[in-house]
Amino acid sequence: MIEQWKDEPIGFLIGNTYRRMIHHVSTYLREFDLTTEQFAVLFRLREQDGINQKELALRSAKDQPTMTRLLDNLAKKGWIEKKPCPQDRRAFLITLSPAGREWVEKAIPVEATAVAEILGDIPAEQLDFLKDILLRINANINSHTKE
Repeated sequence: MIEQWKDEPIGFLIGNTYRRMIHHVSTYLREFDLTTEQFAVLFRLREQDGINQKELALRSAKDQPTMTRLLDNLAKKGWIEKKPCPQDRRAFLITLSPAGREWVEKAIPVEATAVAEILGDIPAEQLDFLKDILLRINANINSHTKE
């Protein structure tokens, strides 16, 4: 543990860790001309292609304006396609283009290497415990969020 941060508030530690993780992973994704946000969108589309923008935003934890900007940039690169939704004329279904699919497949192992470096020698049980705590924090946030 880095001693200088030992007495910091938990919110600071979570935020600082997140920013440092994003920075580390982004250095690996640069060779693919990808930001971590763009990678997350391509990765989610790889999991389920052809979903609408609203669902993609939920799965990527992005607000609608941010998702629109991300999708516009990915479309300019030729990595996604927007197709009209047959059930809702106002919505679009987002799909990976062949080039986008190829690009994300190449980026996944590189991103995984960056994450593995971050997690280092932390035992799987401790990572599972951390994940459980983070999920509980998110559930607490959700239960107190007024929209």
